[in-house]
Amino acid sequence: MPISKKISEDMNRASWIRRMFEEGIRLKKEFGPENVFDLSLGNPEIDPPAKFYEVLKKLVTNPKKGMHRYMPNSGYPETRNAIATQLNKESKIKFNGSNVVMTCGAAGGLNVVLKSILNEGEEVIILSPYFVEYVFYIDNHGLKCKIVETDENFLPDIEKLNKEIGPNTKALLINTPNNPTGVVYDSTVMKALSDLLKKKSKEYGSQIYLILDDAYHKLVYDGAETPCLFDYYPQSIMVASFSKTLSIPAERVGYIAVSPECADHDEIMGALAFCNRTLGFLNTPAIMQHIITEAADAMVDISMYQKKRDFIYKHLTEIGYEVMKPKGAFYIFPKTPIADDILFTQRLAKEKVLAVPGAGFGRPGYMRISFCVEDRVLEGAITGLTKAFGTK
Repeated sequence: MPISKKISEDMNRASWIRRMFEEGIRLKKEFGPENVFDLSLGNPEIDPPAKFYEVLKKLVTNPKKGMHRYMPNSGYPETRNAIATQLNKESKIKFNGSNVVMTCGAAGGLNVVLKSILNEGEEVIILSPYFVEYVFYIDNHGLKCKIVETDENFLPDIEKLNKEIGPNTKALLINTPNNPTGVVYDSTVMKALSDLLKKKSKEYGSQIYLILDDAYHKLVYDGAETPCLFDYYPQSIMVASFSKTLSIPAERVGYIAVSPECADHDEIMGALAFCNRTLGFLNTPAIMQHIITEAADAMVDISMYQKKRDFIYKHLTEIGYEVMKPKGAFYIFPKTPIADDILFTQRLAKEKVLAVPGAGFGRPGYMRISFCVEDRVLEGAITGLTKAFGTK
Protein backbone atom coordinates (compact mmCIF):
# COMPACT_ATOMS: atom_id res chain seq x y z
CA MET A 1 0.00 0.00 0.00
CA PRO A 2 1.56 3.35 -1.07
CA ILE A 3 0.03 5.29 1.84
CA SER A 4 -0.18 4.54 5.55
CA LYS A 5 -2.88 2.07 6.55
CA LYS A 6 -4.17 4.47 9.19
CA ILE A 7 -4.50 7.36 6.74
CA SER A 8 -6.23 5.09 4.26
CA GLU A 9 -8.78 4.16 6.94
CA ASP A 10 -9.23 7.79 7.97
CA MET A 11 -9.79 8.86 4.37
CA ASN A 12 -12.51 6.25 3.98
CA ARG A 13 -14.42 7.66 6.96
CA ALA A 14 -13.48 11.28 6.33
CA SER A 15 -15.53 14.40 5.87
CA TRP A 16 -19.02 14.17 4.41
CA ILE A 17 -18.57 17.86 3.60
CA ARG A 18 -15.80 17.05 1.15
CA ARG A 19 -17.76 14.15 -0.35
CA MET A 20 -20.76 16.37 -1.03
CA PHE A 21 -18.51 19.09 -2.41
CA GLU A 22 -17.02 16.57 -4.86
CA GLU A 23 -20.52 15.35 -5.74
CA GLY A 24 -21.36 18.97 -6.51
CA ILE A 25 -18.45 19.20 -8.94
CA ARG A 26 -19.72 16.08 -10.71
CA LEU A 27 -23.28 17.34 -10.93
CA LYS A 28 -22.20 20.76 -12.19
CA LYS A 29 -20.25 19.13 -15.01
CA GLU A 30 -23.26 17.01 -15.94
CA PHE A 31 -26.07 19.55 -15.61
CA GLY A 32 -24.29 22.91 -15.64
CA PRO A 33 -23.38 25.00 -12.58
CA GLU A 34 -26.49 27.14 -12.91
CA ASN A 35 -28.69 24.08 -12.35
CA VAL A 36 -26.97 22.75 -9.21
CA PHE A 37 -27.60 24.28 -5.78
CA ASP A 38 -24.67 23.49 -3.51
CA LEU A 39 -25.39 24.19 0.17
CA SER A 40 -22.68 21.86 1.45
CA LEU A 41 -19.63 24.02 2.05
CA GLY A 42 -19.10 26.89 4.49
CA ASN A 43 -17.25 28.95 1.91
CA PRO A 44 -18.43 32.57 2.37
CA GLU A 45 -19.42 34.33 -0.84
CA ILE A 46 -19.48 37.80 0.74
CA ASP A 47 -16.35 39.81 -0.06
CA PRO A 48 -14.04 41.13 2.69
CA PRO A 49 -14.83 44.56 4.16
CA ALA A 50 -13.39 47.68 2.53
CA LYS A 51 -10.85 48.16 5.32
CA PHE A 52 -9.19 44.85 4.43
CA TYR A 53 -8.58 46.01 0.86
CA GLU A 54 -7.47 49.47 1.97
CA VAL A 55 -4.71 48.04 4.17
CA LEU A 56 -3.76 45.44 1.55
CA LYS A 57 -3.43 48.10 -1.14
CA LYS A 58 -1.30 50.24 1.15
CA LEU A 59 1.04 47.32 1.84
CA VAL A 60 1.37 46.48 -1.86
CA THR A 61 2.01 50.05 -3.00
CA ASN A 62 4.13 51.05 0.00
CA PRO A 63 5.77 47.85 1.25
CA LYS A 64 7.48 47.83 4.62
CA LYS A 65 11.16 46.99 4.55
CA GLY A 66 11.67 43.33 5.40
CA MET A 67 7.97 42.59 5.65
CA HIS A 68 8.38 39.17 4.03
CA ARG A 69 11.08 37.92 6.40
CA TYR A 70 10.69 35.52 9.30
CA MET A 71 9.30 36.93 12.49
CA PRO A 72 9.02 35.42 16.01
CA ASN A 73 7.06 32.15 15.93
CA SER A 74 4.38 33.77 18.09
CA GLY A 75 3.85 36.44 15.44
CA TYR A 76 4.55 40.15 15.17
CA PRO A 77 4.34 41.88 18.57
CA GLU A 78 2.27 44.70 17.10
CA THR A 79 -0.26 42.23 15.64
CA ARG A 80 -0.59 40.37 18.92
CA ASN A 81 -1.03 43.69 20.75
CA ALA A 82 -3.79 44.70 18.32
CA ILE A 83 -5.65 41.47 19.06
CA ALA A 84 -5.14 41.94 22.81
CA THR A 85 -6.73 45.39 22.47
CA GLN A 86 -9.82 43.78 20.94
CA LEU A 87 -9.94 41.11 23.65
CA ASN A 88 -9.86 43.85 26.30
CA LYS A 89 -13.09 45.24 24.84
CA GLU A 90 -14.83 41.93 25.52
CA SER A 91 -13.25 40.56 28.69
CA LYS A 92 -12.98 41.86 32.23
CA ILE A 93 -9.51 40.32 32.34
CA LYS A 94 -6.74 42.43 30.88
CA PHE A 95 -4.74 41.03 27.96
CA ASN A 96 -1.54 42.06 26.24
CA GLY A 97 0.44 40.64 23.34
CA SER A 98 2.20 38.10 25.56
CA ASN A 99 -1.13 36.25 25.90
CA VAL A 100 -1.52 35.78 22.14
CA VAL A 101 0.09 33.54 19.49
CA MET A 102 -0.66 34.05 15.80
CA THR A 103 -1.61 30.91 13.87
CA CYS A 104 -2.45 29.60 10.41
CA GLY A 105 -6.17 29.81 10.99
CA ALA A 106 -8.22 28.14 13.70
CA ALA A 107 -7.45 24.67 12.32
CA GLY A 108 -3.73 25.24 12.72
CA GLY A 109 -4.31 26.83 16.11
CA LEU A 110 -6.30 23.88 17.47
CA ASN A 111 -3.57 21.45 16.45
CA VAL A 112 -0.96 23.65 18.11
CA VAL A 113 -2.96 23.80 21.35
CA LEU A 114 -3.59 20.05 21.50
CA LYS A 115 0.06 19.27 20.81
CA SER A 116 1.26 21.78 23.40
CA ILE A 117 -0.78 20.99 26.50
CA LEU A 118 -1.75 17.30 26.33
CA ASN A 119 0.10 14.01 26.64
CA GLU A 120 -0.49 10.98 24.46
CA GLY A 121 -3.42 8.93 25.71
CA GLU A 122 -5.10 11.81 27.54
CA GLU A 123 -8.72 12.54 26.77
CA VAL A 124 -10.43 15.41 24.99
CA ILE A 125 -14.23 15.69 25.14
CA ILE A 126 -16.13 17.12 22.18
CA LEU A 127 -19.87 17.76 21.96
CA SER A 128 -22.10 16.22 19.32
CA PRO A 129 -22.93 17.55 16.80
CA TYR A 130 -19.34 18.69 16.19
CA PHE A 131 -17.14 20.04 13.42
CA VAL A 132 -16.07 16.95 11.52
CA GLU A 133 -12.32 17.54 11.66
CA TYR A 134 -12.09 17.61 15.48
CA VAL A 135 -11.77 13.83 15.64
CA PHE A 136 -8.79 13.91 13.28
CA TYR A 137 -7.10 16.83 15.05
CA ILE A 138 -7.33 14.96 18.35
CA ASP A 139 -6.06 11.75 16.78
CA ASN A 140 -3.13 13.63 15.20
CA HIS A 141 -1.51 13.90 18.62
CA GLY A 142 -2.22 10.44 20.00
CA LEU A 143 -5.07 11.67 22.19
CA LYS A 144 -8.36 9.97 23.02
CA CYS A 145 -11.58 11.54 21.77
CA LYS A 146 -14.76 11.17 23.82
CA ILE A 147 -18.00 12.34 22.24
CA VAL A 148 -20.83 13.55 24.49
CA GLU A 149 -24.21 14.41 22.99
CA THR A 150 -25.77 17.82 23.53
CA ASP A 151 -29.39 18.22 24.62
CA GLU A 152 -32.43 18.63 22.35
CA ASN A 153 -31.50 22.31 21.84
CA PHE A 154 -27.89 21.41 20.93
CA LEU A 155 -26.63 22.93 24.18
CA PRO A 156 -24.16 21.20 26.53
CA ASP A 157 -25.88 18.61 28.71
CA ILE A 158 -24.28 19.32 32.09
CA GLU A 159 -25.60 16.13 33.65
CA LYS A 160 -24.13 13.98 30.89
CA LEU A 161 -20.83 15.83 31.03
CA ASN A 162 -20.67 15.36 34.78
CA LYS A 163 -20.88 11.60 34.25
CA GLU A 164 -18.46 11.48 31.32
CA ILE A 165 -15.61 13.66 32.64
CA GLY A 166 -13.11 11.33 34.27
CA PRO A 167 -9.58 11.33 35.70
CA ASN A 168 -8.08 11.08 32.20
CA THR A 169 -10.08 14.05 30.85
CA LYS A 170 -7.72 16.96 30.23
CA ALA A 171 -9.74 19.21 27.94
CA LEU A 172 -13.25 20.08 26.84
CA LEU A 173 -13.43 21.50 23.32
CA ILE A 174 -16.48 23.65 22.57
CA ASN A 175 -17.57 25.64 19.53
CA THR A 176 -19.85 28.67 19.79
CA PRO A 177 -21.29 30.11 17.58
CA ASN A 178 -21.63 26.51 16.52
CA ASN A 179 -20.94 24.64 13.32
CA PRO A 180 -23.21 22.90 12.27
CA THR A 181 -26.20 24.11 14.35
CA GLY A 182 -25.81 27.88 14.60
CA VAL A 183 -26.39 27.66 18.37
CA VAL A 184 -24.77 30.31 20.59
CA TYR A 185 -23.87 29.59 24.23
CA ASP A 186 -25.08 32.33 26.57
CA SER A 187 -23.78 33.32 30.02
CA THR A 188 -25.89 30.67 31.76
CA VAL A 189 -24.25 27.93 29.70
CA MET A 190 -20.75 29.32 30.14
CA LYS A 191 -21.18 29.57 33.92
CA ALA A 192 -22.54 26.02 34.12
CA LEU A 193 -19.56 24.69 32.14
CA SER A 194 -17.15 26.69 34.28
CA ASP A 195 -18.66 25.48 37.54
CA LEU A 196 -18.57 21.87 36.35
CA LEU A 197 -14.93 22.02 35.21
CA LYS A 198 -13.86 23.68 38.45
CA LYS A 199 -15.60 20.91 40.41
CA LYS A 200 -14.09 18.14 38.29
CA SER A 201 -10.60 19.64 38.35
CA LYS A 202 -10.76 19.72 42.15
CA GLU A 203 -12.18 16.19 42.30
CA TYR A 204 -9.38 14.71 40.20
CA GLY A 205 -6.60 17.03 41.32
CA SER A 206 -5.77 18.06 37.76
CA GLN A 207 -6.13 20.95 35.36
CA ILE A 208 -8.94 20.51 32.85
CA TYR A 209 -8.68 23.04 30.03
CA LEU A 210 -11.67 24.66 28.36
CA ILE A 211 -10.78 25.19 24.70
CA LEU A 212 -13.05 27.38 22.62
CA ASP A 213 -13.06 27.10 18.83
CA ASP A 214 -14.18 30.65 18.10
CA ALA A 215 -14.05 30.46 14.30
CA TYR A 216 -17.39 32.30 14.03
CA HIS A 217 -16.51 35.02 16.52
CA LYS A 218 -19.09 37.86 16.54
CA LEU A 219 -21.02 36.30 13.64
CA VAL A 220 -24.33 36.42 15.53
CA TYR A 221 -27.88 37.61 14.91
CA ASP A 222 -30.76 39.21 16.77
CA GLY A 223 -28.49 40.58 19.49
CA ALA A 224 -27.51 37.10 20.70
CA GLU A 225 -25.45 37.15 23.89
CA THR A 226 -21.81 36.15 23.37
CA PRO A 227 -20.15 36.02 26.80
CA CYS A 228 -16.36 35.93 27.02
CA LEU A 229 -15.19 32.54 28.34
CA PHE A 230 -12.16 34.15 30.02
CA ASP A 231 -14.48 35.82 32.51
CA TYR A 232 -15.75 32.43 33.69
CA TYR A 233 -12.92 29.93 33.78
CA PRO A 234 -9.18 30.58 34.36
CA GLN A 235 -7.94 27.48 32.46
CA SER A 236 -9.37 28.84 29.22
CA ILE A 237 -7.79 28.88 25.78
CA MET A 238 -9.48 30.50 22.81
CA VAL A 239 -8.61 29.64 19.22
CA ALA A 240 -10.00 32.17 16.77
CA SER A 241 -9.86 32.91 13.07
CA PHE A 242 -10.43 35.83 10.73
CA SER A 243 -11.62 33.47 7.99
CA LYS A 244 -15.29 34.20 8.59
CA THR A 245 -15.25 37.65 10.22
CA LEU A 246 -13.18 39.09 7.36
CA SER A 247 -14.36 36.52 4.77
CA ILE A 248 -10.81 35.39 3.97
CA PRO A 249 -10.79 31.61 4.63
CA ALA A 250 -8.03 30.89 2.12
CA GLU A 251 -5.61 33.35 3.74
CA ARG A 252 -5.17 31.19 6.87
CA VAL A 253 -4.82 33.73 9.65
CA GLY A 254 -5.97 33.24 13.21
CA TYR A 255 -4.69 33.25 16.77
CA ILE A 256 -4.57 31.52 20.14
CA ALA A 257 -5.35 33.54 23.26
CA VAL A 258 -4.58 32.09 26.69
CA SER A 259 -6.15 33.51 29.84
CA PRO A 260 -3.60 35.56 31.80
CA GLU A 261 -4.99 33.77 34.87
CA CYS A 262 -4.25 30.31 33.46
CA ALA A 263 -1.91 28.22 35.66
CA ASP A 264 1.57 27.82 34.10
CA HIS A 265 0.69 30.54 31.59
CA ASP A 266 4.24 31.40 30.55
CA GLU A 267 5.24 27.78 30.08
CA ILE A 268 2.15 27.20 27.93
CA MET A 269 2.89 30.25 25.77
CA GLY A 270 6.42 28.95 25.17
CA ALA A 271 5.06 25.54 24.19
CA LEU A 272 2.57 27.12 21.78
CA ALA A 273 5.30 29.06 20.00
CA PHE A 274 7.49 25.95 19.84
CA CYS A 275 4.72 23.74 18.43
CA ASN A 276 3.72 26.44 15.96
CA ARG A 277 7.19 25.92 14.49
CA THR A 278 7.67 22.18 14.88
CA LEU A 279 4.26 21.28 13.44
CA GLY A 280 5.46 23.01 10.29
CA PHE A 281 3.38 26.18 10.41
CA LEU A 282 6.48 28.28 11.25
CA ASN A 283 4.77 31.66 10.89
CA THR A 284 1.33 32.99 10.15
CA PRO A 285 1.50 34.67 6.67
CA ALA A 286 3.27 38.00 7.12
CA ILE A 287 1.05 40.15 4.89
CA MET A 288 -2.05 38.90 6.70
CA GLN A 289 -0.49 39.77 10.07
CA HIS A 290 0.26 43.29 8.84
CA ILE A 291 -3.36 43.64 7.72
CA ILE A 292 -4.74 42.34 11.03
CA THR A 293 -2.57 44.84 12.90
CA GLU A 294 -4.64 47.61 11.33
CA ALA A 295 -7.93 45.80 10.71
CA ALA A 296 -8.43 43.56 13.76
CA ASP A 297 -11.71 45.35 14.46
CA ALA A 298 -13.08 45.10 10.90
CA MET A 299 -16.07 42.90 10.14
CA VAL A 300 -18.13 41.69 7.20
CA ASP A 301 -21.66 43.00 6.89
CA ILE A 302 -23.53 40.52 9.11
CA SER A 303 -26.91 41.83 7.94
CA MET A 304 -26.33 40.12 4.59
CA TYR A 305 -26.01 36.74 6.30
CA GLN A 306 -29.02 37.48 8.48
CA LYS A 307 -31.17 38.05 5.39
CA LYS A 308 -30.03 34.72 3.98
CA ARG A 309 -30.73 33.01 7.31
CA ASP A 310 -34.22 34.49 7.48
CA PHE A 311 -34.93 33.42 3.91
CA ILE A 312 -33.91 29.78 4.31
CA TYR A 313 -35.51 29.44 7.76
CA LYS A 314 -38.82 30.82 6.47
CA HIS A 315 -38.94 28.42 3.54
CA LEU A 316 -37.80 25.36 5.46
CA THR A 317 -40.50 25.86 8.09
CA GLU A 318 -43.15 26.52 5.44
CA ILE A 319 -42.20 23.29 3.65
CA GLY A 320 -42.55 21.41 6.94
CA TYR A 321 -39.00 20.83 8.12
CA GLU A 322 -38.44 20.75 11.88
CA VAL A 323 -35.64 23.23 12.52
CA MET A 324 -34.22 25.66 15.10
CA LYS A 325 -33.52 29.21 14.00
CA PRO A 326 -29.74 29.68 14.21
CA LYS A 327 -28.43 32.57 16.30
CA GLY A 328 -24.94 32.56 14.83
CA ALA A 329 -22.52 31.27 12.17
CA PHE A 330 -24.00 30.63 8.70
CA TYR A 331 -25.47 27.15 8.94
CA ILE A 332 -28.91 25.77 9.66
CA PHE A 333 -29.42 22.20 10.90
CA PRO A 334 -32.92 20.89 10.10
CA LYS A 335 -34.19 17.47 11.06
CA THR A 336 -34.53 15.21 8.03
CA PRO A 337 -38.11 14.04 7.40
CA ILE A 338 -36.92 10.43 7.46
CA ALA A 339 -34.58 8.94 10.06
CA ASP A 340 -31.93 8.03 7.48
CA ASP A 341 -30.25 11.39 6.86
CA ILE A 342 -27.77 9.90 4.38
CA LEU A 343 -30.59 8.50 2.25
CA PHE A 344 -32.44 11.80 2.44
CA THR A 345 -29.44 13.89 1.33
CA GLN A 346 -29.02 11.44 -1.56
CA ARG A 347 -32.63 12.17 -2.51
CA LEU A 348 -31.84 15.87 -2.33
CA ALA A 349 -28.83 15.35 -4.59
CA LYS A 350 -31.15 13.81 -7.20
CA GLU A 351 -32.99 17.13 -7.08
CA LYS A 352 -29.59 18.82 -7.61
CA VAL A 353 -29.51 20.23 -4.06
CA LEU A 354 -26.49 19.38 -1.91
CA ALA A 355 -26.58 19.30 1.88
CA VAL A 356 -24.41 17.42 4.38
CA PRO A 357 -25.92 14.53 6.37
CA GLY A 358 -25.94 15.01 10.14
CA ALA A 359 -24.16 11.67 10.54
CA GLY A 360 -21.02 13.45 9.39
CA PHE A 361 -21.28 15.69 12.45
CA GLY A 362 -22.07 12.90 14.87
CA ARG A 363 -25.84 13.59 14.90
CA PRO A 364 -27.79 11.33 12.49
CA GLY A 365 -31.30 12.35 11.54
CA TYR A 366 -30.35 15.92 10.62
CA MET A 367 -28.60 17.69 7.77
CA ARG A 368 -26.48 20.81 7.56
CA ILE A 369 -27.33 23.53 5.10
CA SER A 370 -24.85 26.33 4.53
CA PHE A 371 -26.52 29.63 3.68
CA CYS A 372 -23.33 31.65 3.01
CA VAL A 373 -23.98 31.22 -0.72
CA GLU A 374 -25.25 33.43 -3.52
CA ASP A 375 -28.93 34.34 -3.25
CA ARG A 376 -29.68 32.57 -6.54
CA VAL A 377 -28.36 29.31 -5.06
CA LEU A 378 -30.53 29.61 -1.95
CA GLU A 379 -33.55 30.56 -4.02
CA GLY A 380 -32.95 27.80 -6.55
CA ALA A 381 -32.66 25.16 -3.82
CA ILE A 382 -36.20 25.65 -2.52
CA THR A 383 -37.83 23.59 -5.29
CA GLY A 384 -35.55 20.61 -4.61
CA LEU A 385 -35.95 20.90 -0.85
CA THR A 386 -39.73 20.86 -1.36
CA LYS A 387 -39.74 17.87 -3.74
CA ALA A 388 -37.40 15.79 -1.56
CA PHE A 389 -39.52 16.50 1.53
CA GLY A 390 -42.59 15.29 -0.31
CA THR A 391 -40.98 11.90 -1.04
CA LYS A 392 -40.66 10.97 2.64
